[in-house]
Amino acid sequence: MTDWTAADLPSFAGRTVIITGANSGLGAVTARELARTGATVILAVRTPSKGEAAAQQMTGDVEVRQLDLQDLSSVRRFADGVDKLDVLINNAGIMATPYTLTVDGFESQIGTNHLGHFALTNLLLPKVGDRVVTVSSMLHYAGRINLDDLNWKSRRYSAWLAYGQSKLANLLFTSELQRRLEAVGSPLRSLAAHPGYSQTNLQGASGRKLGDAVMSAATRIVATDAAFGARQTLYAASQDLPGNTFIGPRFGQFGRSQPVGRSRAARDTATATALWDLSEQLTGTKFPL
Repeated sequence: MTDWTAADLPSFAGRTVIITGANSGLGAVTARELARTGATVILAVRTPSKGEAAAQQMTGDVEVRQLDLQDLSSVRRFADGVDKLDVLINNAGIMATPYTLTVDGFESQIGTNHLGHFALTNLLLPKVGDRVVTVSSMLHYAGRINLDDLNWKSRRYSAWLAYGQSKLANLLFTSELQRRLEAVGSPLRSLAAHPGYSQTNLQGASGRKLGDAVMSAATRIVATDAAFGARQTLYAASQDLPGNTFIGPRFGQFGRSQPVGRSRAARDTATATALWDLSEQLTGTKFPL
């Protein structure tokens, strides 16, 4: 079987795609390829000047709009400005960063990677025509959801465990969203993807000089490029797949794009429901269909 690549993308002419964090890394490649195939692509970025610089490297119908996932008021303003879309790609993320809080008081990794996207998806869902794709990670295997202390207020903070929790939350969100869509008879689909280990601007951003240097060196040796990582997202965004499918490289880090497995914790339906309920409370947004 020939490996699927971005060259195999179908036409996206007449379709609108929103991609968060699309000014660099996986998001920029995803945006570039979808714009190339005819999509109207909205780069939802925290810093518009960086988005404009990225857009200048793309061909096609590309628009830049400001979105700060660490500020729920920004998420609401962005959603209010969208009339309709076909595909929402929840791509933006931060990884293993020092402990900080978002504008709304959330630990920054769960706030950016999960809660910001949770609110954005619920606010946009009535306007979505096809699917939602959320980018997770193999490190969801290291994640544990602490419903009593999701924001690391009463336990010692671990940057990597916080990242794992946020990536596990992405998968639980994907499955619970699909369950709710099916419960109301919606044809929309919720899917997830992971890039393997791709070289992006996420590595070496923990603020620890020695650790960052080691990670950056290792990344140069073992990581795939952003084009390979983005391929998994593009596959999830374009192929006829069942809801709650998780796409990644066949062998974790390498191999063709295909449905892959997930951890036992990522299949825990009770935790998925509880996390959804908690996320509704924290963000003030609800499933709108």
